[in-house]
Amino acid sequence: MKPQPRTTATGIGRMPIGTMLIQKGVIDDAQLAQALEHQSAQVEHQLLGEVLVELGMASEMDIVEVLADEYGVPCIDQLARVADPRTIEVLPRAFIEEHQVLPMYLVRSTLTVAVAEPSNIYLVEEISRRTGYDVQIVAASRTAIESAIKSWLPAANIFVIDDIYEDIAEEDFSVIERQVTELADLEQVAGHGPVVKLVNFIIYSAVQEGASDIHIEPGDQELRVRYRLDGRLWEKIAPPYRMHAAITSRIKIMSNLDIAERRIPQDGDFNVMLEGRPIDLRVSTMPGTWGEKTVIRIIDSEQSRLGLEQLGFDAGMLSRWQDVIGHPNGVVLVTGPTGSGKSTTLYSVLGQLNADDQNITTVEDPVEAKIPGINQSQVNEKAGFTFSSALRSMLRQDPDIMMVGEIRDSETASICMQAALTGHLVFSTMHTNDSPSAVTRLCNLGIEPYLVAATLRGVLAQRLVRKICPHCKSPWTPEDQAAEALAQACGTIEDLQRGEGCSRCRGTGFAGRIGMFELLVPDATFLDAIANGESLQSLRTRLETSDFQTLRDDGMAKVRAGLTTPEEVLGATRL
Repeated sequence: MKPQPRTTATGIGRMPIGTMLIQKGVIDDAQLAQALEHQSAQVEHQLLGEVLVELGMASEMDIVEVLADEYGVPCIDQLARVADPRTIEVLPRAFIEEHQVLPMYLVRSTLTVAVAEPSNIYLVEEISRRTGYDVQIVAASRTAIESAIKSWLPAANIFVIDDIYEDIAEEDFSVIERQVTELADLEQVAGHGPVVKLVNFIIYSAVQEGASDIHIEPGDQELRVRYRLDGRLWEKIAPPYRMHAAITSRIKIMSNLDIAERRIPQDGDFNVMLEGRPIDLRVSTMPGTWGEKTVIRIIDSEQSRLGLEQLGFDAGMLSRWQDVIGHPNGVVLVTGPTGSGKSTTLYSVLGQLNADDQNITTVEDPVEAKIPGINQSQVNEKAGFTFSSALRSMLRQDPDIMMVGEIRDSETASICMQAALTGHLVFSTMHTNDSPSAVTRLCNLGIEPYLVAATLRGVLAQRLVRKICPHCKSPWTPEDQAAEALAQACGTIEDLQRGEGCSRCRGTGFAGRIGMFELLVPDATFLDAIANGESLQSLRTRLETSDFQTLRDDGMAKVRAGLTTPEEVLGATRL
């Protein structure tokens, strides 16, 4: 007879979780009473531990550690570092997602499983029954379990890329090897299952990984797909070259482009739904030596709408920026190169200012995030709907606050200044290296210096730098030569941090990005200097003699805080 599997969860007790937490000193009697009152007022029942976390009285790990100690099971924090992703296959996907459990590793006939509730013996027994293994449990936070499940468990519509290649029959792509004369031929190839699956995989994984762009690039009998992650391009896959024309045609069909036209650039767009949220995809094709290159810009509205406090402002600068955007009228500019996060900053501002008693209107190229309650328009140069023509129409729409995607020419700049003079608050962007350069750029566009001085409320210059990966961050001491160069560039910095590189950051040592900011709020003396038409160098000299914080100053403050590295800051602020 086959021996029955057994479960291991020693020391099972019946003490209430609230009493455990008080005995451990995590909460006191008054906090427990408040949490119980909050729990009883809930329409949908919440566990007491969830209520305490929601009220900020305890962390998830506080709850887990107390439960683990009480029930005599190990407690684990970093699941991804110790677990074997292959073990997850011992349980059905639906069961794992429903009960939020994580099979960690299998040693001989003992299966170790991470659970958020070690007191649930019935769940443990069910796992043992389903797998046929002895089950040993460890306690982990629900957030850690959910994160590991998302990382390891393939989504329902995801597939193994090698399986796609195996499905490809050579005859499916014979049409690609010759000049296509029948449009139906290419449409048929582009609709084949492997091509559709591959394009879906490329888009899905790019969005999941947080990429901003997808590059599909043909070479000499080779094809590569790269993602732009944290501002850097990374090669994702290298599909067979014979798939290139079919992949390009599939994307063209999705974005309503002409699949028969391969001699000139084309631009289009399409939308997909991913995990219940809409993702906008802007497509650009460009003829090249080895065929058409395709670039897809991913516009995820959810990622574009961040609160101002999430962008990387320090407390003092955030307070001054709040004062600037709180003006009833005037011009507020955000400057920086392409990809420096200007649009995200402006969307955060508009999201904060959005109210029922305000008419906020924008004209953009393109609209990168749709914000409920704000009237947004997109430039259409072919139809004659330019920034300047859109602005004239916008002023007849009774706006309180206006956002212009970019000041590109003298006409747009002039209309913005006139709108500010007539009582509107105008936000816009410019491509300048620093904040004082925006002043001279406006003058170079033909705006009289006295008009600039009368309307300018503030200029925010910004850059994006990569953040050190929190999972592999460690202290770092540079070598003598590097330390000397660093000291010459930005002074001595103690307690430097650097990412060692791990699976979560693709071995780079970086994960995510953070903003560096330089905020120019002109005072009366500086406005007089603008009105008098002083040169850019003169304006910069004035700022150097004040307590003005430059982009590099803000970046080095983030280095001292352990958020980024000196190389990132120095690279982003090179003149």
